Amino acid sequence: MDLRAVQQPIKDAYRADPDQARITLIAHGAGADAPVACNVDLGRAIYEAQAHTGVGGAGTAACSGDLLLGALAACAQLTCQMVATAMGLEVRSIETTVEGDLDLRGTLGLDREVGAGFSALRLRFAVDAPNATEEQLDALLRKTERYCTVAQTLMAPPALEVELAR
Repeated sequence: MDLRAVQQPIKDAYRADPDQARITLIAHGAGADAPVACNVDLGRAIYEAQAHTGVGGAGTAACSGDLLLGALAACAQLTCQMVATAMGLEVRSIETTVEGDLDLRGTLGLDREVGAGFSALRLRFAVDAPNATEEQLDALLRKTERYCTVAQTLMAPPALEVELAR
């Protein structure tokens, strides 16, 4: 795939009219048959989600934490692949692993001192590029971190508006 050829007209359009580059992604959640399950509609697919088994879910579908880690893994994986291609690196494989630490006591409201969110996230890349130099691999990591939308959002979170529609 000639990524530059695919992206060039897109980049040209965004340079000519920066408003074209501004998009809004939307996800909708709706209840399912039990209070520990829901459906998430991303506009192109509907995914089943459940509460984690550690808070009463059945464990047969992804929990919201899994989905968050999956979003980071997908974004980092795609970004790294695209950056490697743009850099002209010969890569045999790229694999991304994301881990996140939670204390479920916060989610269950057992300890007010324990937050409900992740306390730590770890993003690792396994890159098999035998002919790449250390400088090229360092640049690949820097550029991937710079252009990964989900990683950047987690590192510098935007304001989050929360409201109850009545």
